Amino acid sequence: MALIITKPIETGYVDYAVKLAMDWQKGLWDTSSGGLYFGFQMMLILILGHCLALTPFVERLITKLLFFCHDTASSAFTVAMSTMIVSYFNWGMGLIFGALLARKVGEKFSKHGNELNYGLIGAAAYSGMLIWHGGISGSAPTKAMEENSISAMMENAGYAVNSQIPSSVPFEDTLFSSLNITTTLVMLLIVPLTLYYIGKRTHGHAIPILPITEKPPYPLQEKKRISLDRSQWFGAGTGVLFLIVAFMVAWNYEGTTSTGFISVNFINFTLLGLALFLHGSIRSFLSGIEHSISDASGILIQFPLYFGIMGIMSGSGLIQEISMFLTASSNTSTFPILSFISAGVVNFFVPSGGGQWYIQGPMLIQAAQEIGVSIPKTIMALSYGDQWTNMLQPFWALPLMGITKLKAGELLPYTFILFLIGGVVFVSALLVF
Repeated sequence: MALIITKPIETGYVDYAVKLAMDWQKGLWDTSSGGLYFGFQMMLILILGHCLALTPFVERLITKLLFFCHDTASSAFTVAMSTMIVSYFNWGMGLIFGALLARKVGEKFSKHGNELNYGLIGAAAYSGMLIWHGGISGSAPTKAMEENSISAMMENAGYAVNSQIPSSVPFEDTLFSSLNITTTLVMLLIVPLTLYYIGKRTHGHAIPILPITEKPPYPLQEKKRISLDRSQWFGAGTGVLFLIVAFMVAWNYEGTTSTGFISVNFINFTLLGLALFLHGSIRSFLSGIEHSISDASGILIQFPLYFGIMGIMSGSGLIQEISMFLTASSNTSTFPILSFISAGVVNFFVPSGGGQWYIQGPMLIQAAQEIGVSIPKTIMALSYGDQWTNMLQPFWALPLMGITKLKAGELLPYTFILFLIGGVVFVSALLVF
């Protein structure tokens, strides 16, 4: 697109292609707060969330939730509701928590020889990805909240930053706004009830064939505590110290908003403390990290490629061309909907909320500022679009499919229904608020 749309008349195609290649290469190693540093933040939020989902506490919670899983309908409702609540606080933890819960439901029905619509249960376990970007670990709102993050991102994209573009956007205007709170509560109500209804209406499913997992994937508890790394007191105590420091950071925060201390780094630091505390020993924590770290391979290799895309878009001026198109083709009423739909489309090619914010965020903010649309609302429109098409984009379902042994074709018929429901709810919310 850059080669076709932005090539100067006096420059040859070969020379301009070389120039774009250099812009791409330079963008790969972006060292700004939105570049490699941001990628590392996103890796940690996924790994620590997964590690937290593997603690004995969460295992006991999953066991207790199985009490409410009597048939397909009640199991779908329980898995969806609990997974969405966990995903609101951390998407990485919610993704693995839902997968582990769905697997245990399948094992329970397999053990007792009862029929189960296992594909529906898997879809319920994936439903947390339909609200995650409007939650505490949502990439766009949490990154936008960091001081000077928006202005730095805009400058890195080649835009001139003026006084009308805020340096940051507080949670009160995004995650804790009436728009997002209402939208999230509606989704928490409609999605589990819809899956419950589908579970009641579907019959004739097979008994899941799953080997019952008698042991967790790594030693959660150890009888002998010989060294410090095996000590329950030392591991849990270290976690408590981390949590005390996190509390002090929040208590001593002096900013313009009451929630300004909740940054991506604060979330990761708190997750680290919780994981250490709930795992107990350092050995158990490190085993959990080792088990979780493969999840981050996608972020590790994809994010630099996203930065390369931004390098081409910024260096060629393509990002300004797209912003001008958005400005010319929309108004204050249609722009949030256009932002939502475009974010949903981009999610197919950039299946990462953080990467999408880095690429699409600057042009949407620039267009919103020129049209006169609320920037916080624009941020949430992008967030909703990203999480909306997760129901059709199976990239983040890969860990879930690995744990549950389900195939994408068994999930998609039901996630497609959630996709339709999400589209109605998100568009309605953006029109009303």
